Parts: sequence; C-alpha cells; structure tokens
Amino acid sequence: MIASPPGARHPWWAMALLGVVGLLLAAYLALPLAWRHYEHLNGVEGREMFTRTKQGIPGDPINVGLTGTQDEVFCVFRAAGWQAANPVTLASSLKIAGSVAFHRPYAAAPVSALIYDHRVEDLAFELAAGRSAQTRHHVRLWQVSPALWLGSSSFDKGVGVNHYTLRVTHHIDADLDTERGFLADALARTGLIRTRYEISGVGPTMAGHNGGGDPYFTDGEVEVETLGGGCKGLAGAAPKVLGNPWQVELKNQVWRFVRRFSGRFAPPA
Repeated sequence: MIASPPGARHPWWAMALLGVVGLLLAAYLALPLAWRHYEHLNGVEGREMFTRTKQGIPGDPINVGLTGTQDEVFCVFRAAGWQAANPVTLASSLKIAGSVAFHRPYAAAPVSALIYDHRVEDLAFELAAGRSAQTRHHVRLWQVSPALWLGSSSFDKGVGVNHYTLRVTHHIDADLDTERGFLADALARTGLIRTRYEISGVGPTMAGHNGGGDPYFTDGEVEVETLGGGCKGLAGAAPKVLGNPWQVELKNQVWRFVRRFSGRFAPPA
C-alpha cells in the first residue's frame, strides 16, 4: 500500500464517508451506551424495564422507583392522598363496572394485573381524576429487593376495548413522562422524600404500544425517590435532587425540544 505524500488532500467523498461512519458509531454505539446510567442506584443494570400482560405481550414500561420499606410506601401514598387499589374480585369488578356506567365514585377501584419480575404487582395505588373510575392516576409497584420498588405509572383516560384481546379495559394517556412527573411531585410534596434522581429505563421511545395496544411516548427515564423519616416526615424539607451525567442531560434536552416543536409528541389537550 502506497502512503499518501505529506500535505496531500484526501478526496471530499472520503472525508464525507469518514464523517458518516463517525456519526453512525456515535448514534448507534457511543451515545446509547452513555445514556445508560445507574450512578445513584446499584443492582438494576441489565434489568428488563417493561412489564408484560398475562399473555406475554409487552405492557407499560417501568418509569418510577421507590427505596424504602413497605410501611414507608403506604405512608407516603396515604400522605399524598392516593388510595390502595382493591384486589380484582367478582364484587370489585361489578363495582367498577357500575362506577363507569353510572358515573359513581370508586376511589379504590382495582387495576388489571401486569407481570414484572415473574409475578403480578405487589402493590397498586390510584388517585381519582373524575366522577367515576373511568379516569384516574395509577401506579403498580413490584418489590425487587428488600428496600427497592420499581413501578409503572400511567393515566387512565377512559374505558374501551383492548386492541389485542378485545376485552374491556382502560386506555392510557400516551404522555407517560407527564404522568411520571405528576406522581413524583405529589410524593415529594409530602415531606417524606429524601432524594430524587433518575436511572435508565426503556430508553427514548417515540411510538411504543402497551399491552392494550395503546400508544405511548417517553424519554425512557425512571424517576426514583428515596423515602425517609418513616411516617413522621422530614419536617417539610424538600427532597434533594441528584443530577444526571451530561450525556443524559443532553439527551433529555433534545427530547424536550422534539416534544415542544413536534405536534406528534406534544401533550394532549
């Protein structure tokens, strides 16, 4: 192979090719690896970060986490005004059907089961958002270690038919990030949260679909809140917010820009 003489200029197409190769390496290898961050929480790297239905269909992604005891989890939701969901029984199923049909309140309506870590949710909480159980904020939680809970939070915007099984079900709002923030802020206001931070979840998703066939979009982060002080609180102290690596902040800024200027990803009215 004959080396190029000193000072020789490479063809423009060769420089362009090198640029394209560099861009592809950054887009598909370097940046995605940099976005995976667990600097504030050990032991979750490599976990699958989405749930499944009982039929094995990918469900809602994991987007929230709590560190603390079960008693502390109940305390913080109770302080935030959320209700523990009733288990699914014939009586609760009939009651939620009546709530939707006749616009009657049912603040502890059951939620459908999802599978994570090879089992259905350990706990579920909700906050009514209308006259009936048709619209509500809700979250499912799985205890993945003695002091760590991972969960999936979404907003039920109405009742309809599952696009895959044709069963009656709730349909979720597509904007998972706004709902994640709603829950995190509600818990933070209780004075029972010590720290807030993010870890990697499913990653940026522009056109996801859950187990009911409902579309969703998300920046792919999981917001984790550290509980503390038992049920007595921390004297109203605001939680400390732990920052992300610069690569993740850059990704989040790009995502917010896309959401702001693209009608496809704008929050629904």
